[in-house]
Amino acid sequence: MRHHDLIVIGSGSGNSFLDARFAPLDVALVDGGTFGGTCLNVGCIPTKMLVHPADVARSVERASHLGIDAAVDKVRWTDVRARIFGRIDPISAAGRDYRTSRCPHITFYEGYARFTGPRRLVVDLPGGPVELTADRVVVAAGSRPTVPPVVAESGVPFHTSDTVMRIDALPEHVVILGSGYIAAEFAHVFSALGSAVSIVGRSAPMLRGQDETVRERFTELARGRWDVHLGAEPARVRGDGAEVVLDLADDAVVRGDLLLVATGRRPNGDRLDLRRAGIPTHPDGRIVVDEFQRSPADGVFALGDVSSRFQLKHVANRESTVVAHNLLHPDALRRTDHRFVPSAVFTEPQIAAVGRTEQECRADGLDYAVRVQAYGDVAYGWAMEDDTGFCKVLAERGTARLLGAHLMGPEASIVIQPLIQAMSFGLGAKEMATGQYWIHPALPEVVENALLGLRL
Repeated sequence: MRHHDLIVIGSGSGNSFLDARFAPLDVALVDGGTFGGTCLNVGCIPTKMLVHPADVARSVERASHLGIDAAVDKVRWTDVRARIFGRIDPISAAGRDYRTSRCPHITFYEGYARFTGPRRLVVDLPGGPVELTADRVVVAAGSRPTVPPVVAESGVPFHTSDTVMRIDALPEHVVILGSGYIAAEFAHVFSALGSAVSIVGRSAPMLRGQDETVRERFTELARGRWDVHLGAEPARVRGDGAEVVLDLADDAVVRGDLLLVATGRRPNGDRLDLRRAGIPTHPDGRIVVDEFQRSPADGVFALGDVSSRFQLKHVANRESTVVAHNLLHPDALRRTDHRFVPSAVFTEPQIAAVGRTEQECRADGLDYAVRVQAYGDVAYGWAMEDDTGFCKVLAERGTARLLGAHLMGPEASIVIQPLIQAMSFGLGAKEMATGQYWIHPALPEVVENALLGLRL
């Protein structure tokens, strides 16, 4: 049995905080998956590297209404794929090599861990299981795609977001099971690159966690672009490697040549035998942590998808900096601030959000004002001929406190950033709108006009 000062489970955001400050400690890093975690290998980075060529293809497709006649002659899928993983795979390999060859204070155990007692684990290695103990443990084990039993038990080949980006050729017709952000992003990617797309979603409308205006308008656009079946569930999944067929509960039949399951992700805590270590979980499987990222189990911290209700890399990164500080400074703990967590959906049109939705404002009984400002009402939106984008802001009447912001349109994830900053630092709607210059005719004027339009 080997004892360490610190054990970190997970090589994503768990690995990223192990900088020079931890050199005096004897550290164990444990991960049986691809080094670098979800974001680097199968999540944020490769998907956005795939979204960008899809955006380019869509721009070419729409160029004629700007007086430019252009067309996409061919999509070289294998070149698109090679550009992505030709960069990402070496980064993953280099990260593993760095930890194994240049960090003498860190021992990398390339296997999956499970708890056998308080701060006691066994790691399954090729040469046999190894038992480890530590003074402190950080669980950063991430999450994995969920697969409904109707698919898992069908025997029909399928992909998830973990595998679909490495396929050898573009499918003719993709069937996507799910109607959330992963479904919306891959529907955009495959349709822009030339595949027909069908979406089968249990919820209606799409993107049910978004503000009501966003989800309703996006669903309307999606119905005009893709074959969309909402409020629908597959009663049966059948087919083989050449064809997949979803028989829906309403007797509709959806066919394609590739099935992508995009029904969400679940925390990996259920694979760690957490109960043996006295580590409690929420009903959805997330590890319980306090504002300092501490589990109720003594000496155990957790961060990222395995514990957070926000399955977002920027949240995991922030939590990792808090955990690092608290490990090094146990007498001066820092809290994680989850008040204003922004998110984006890199579909088409792009979507970004921060703070409360309008339906949440109503449910909370708040006295609020709301303004929806169209992209096409400001000069740059007009220049783009945009007729679907908008910025929606919500603020408390009387105080002008910003409650939420929701954007749908080109570069929404960038345009929303001033609103995230204002909410994070307590800048009110009136002060934000009038207390600074807004570059004309830049796209952020849609934010300025939305703020000016609030009746507070």
